[in-house]
Amino acid sequence: MTTLAAADPGGLIQSVDWVAVAPPLIAALVGLVVLLADLFLPDARKKTLGWISTAGLALSLVALLPLATGGTRSTFCLPDAGCSYVADRFALVFQLLALGGALLTALLSLHTVAEEKLPGGEYWFLLLSSASGAALLPAARDLATLVIALEVASLPAFALVALRRDGRGAESALKFFLSSVTATAVMLLGVSFVYAASGSIHLTAVADGLAHAPAQLKPLAEAGAVLTLVGFAFKVAAVPFHFWVPDTYTGAPLPVAGYLSVVGKASGLAGLALVTTLAFRPYGHTWGLVLAVLAALTMTAGNVGALRQRAATRYSAVRLLAWSSVGQAGYLLVPLAAAGYAGSAQPLGATVAYALIYGLVNLGAFGVVAVVARSGATRLDDFRGLFARDRWSALALAFFLLCLAGLPPGVVGLFGKVVVFRAAVDAGLGWLAVVMAVNVVIALYYYLVWTAKLFAPAEQDRPEPVAGRVPGPLAATLGLAASGAVVLSAAPELVLQVVNGALF
Repeated sequence: MTTLAAADPGGLIQSVDWVAVAPPLIAALVGLVVLLADLFLPDARKKTLGWISTAGLALSLVALLPLATGGTRSTFCLPDAGCSYVADRFALVFQLLALGGALLTALLSLHTVAEEKLPGGEYWFLLLSSASGAALLPAARDLATLVIALEVASLPAFALVALRRDGRGAESALKFFLSSVTATAVMLLGVSFVYAASGSIHLTAVADGLAHAPAQLKPLAEAGAVLTLVGFAFKVAAVPFHFWVPDTYTGAPLPVAGYLSVVGKASGLAGLALVTTLAFRPYGHTWGLVLAVLAALTMTAGNVGALRQRAATRYSAVRLLAWSSVGQAGYLLVPLAAAGYAGSAQPLGATVAYALIYGLVNLGAFGVVAVVARSGATRLDDFRGLFARDRWSALALAFFLLCLAGLPPGVVGLFGKVVVFRAAVDAGLGWLAVVMAVNVVIALYYYLVWTAKLFAPAEQDRPEPVAGRVPGPLAATLGLAASGAVVLSAAPELVLQVVNGALF
């Protein structure tokens, strides 16, 4: 459904399809409401801002239902170029991931904001702003909207990291900010080159322009494509643009670290998928090879980094999850590389399915770490004997880790890895499938070592961390994540529906 005023042949006067833009719009409007309410509410009642934000994110998710039951809807269209906003199957799945991840993060944050005495109004406004940008990005279909949405998702995240009051937050935010700004500048330079070579910013028109570009503009177009990919590769935390991840995750509040590992990564992944499969389609074999190499390097660097984490080091649990998220980014890039070799967007279904699985279980793992960290325990050794102290948290973390490792009973994790592996094999990337298999074996070691610690007897000379009763919102987060993972493990065909069929 395209909304374009019939009386205006130039397409300058348009009616907006409010149903299509509702999911990111609701999150943005609730963010403004929270910011204004923070000015007038007394301190004793500012806890309600968290519940308002959580309700706003839930309402944004509900706004996806009319879009899921209908066909593709688009708005902000030009007759000869295309539409700037398209709510198709690809956009809806990534919006579900972004808004669902933000909702779980909000539930995780309800106790964190109070216990760490973070400024509530600023925190919830920044989270909602970032979530609105992350929900806008997968529906963007021109380069300008893509860049704007990516920055709306990223800029509030810098401030969220810096809100931590122990001194580590400012340092981590500065590293995150400087590296991200550099990547954005490189990406903007690439976008300008692409526009100069193709004569358009709409993704489908860019593809046509690049396919018919004069020979003298080919080097400019290729350079622009490479520079644009660099910017999105940073957001995905692909090697060699991953160096900011461990320090940023350990310096950020734990819910923010979980948010960056899922929603932040999903934003970059969605942008990367759009520019490669739609805008840079004529260069498929070139960027397919580049992404295949990046995938191999990223999964290897991430898993080796996680393998080197020492159990007794402070923040080693968070750092292991940080390095693990880098390794998982490598797996997510495999179907994108396969799409370049296959010359179609069909393999993208594997990336989308794996992103949904990874987002659910990874946020669940961060939730359990947040439970244990309430007593100041952030080392892997602090999880030794967790089953004896908190049986349900230990079982939940064990299940999440087994899902990330791809071992039963975490069937959904195994299913996700098989889908990605199959995408590589079908595209003729046998060498990449071998690299992935080796990395899966490497990851098994550190996931299983952590899982074994949960059920091992506690050391006699080490005091057991006691966090007290788990807050209701935090318990609800773990329950939602665990229930979702169990349902998908019992019925993986629900994920298979995402893999099959065209996404665009």
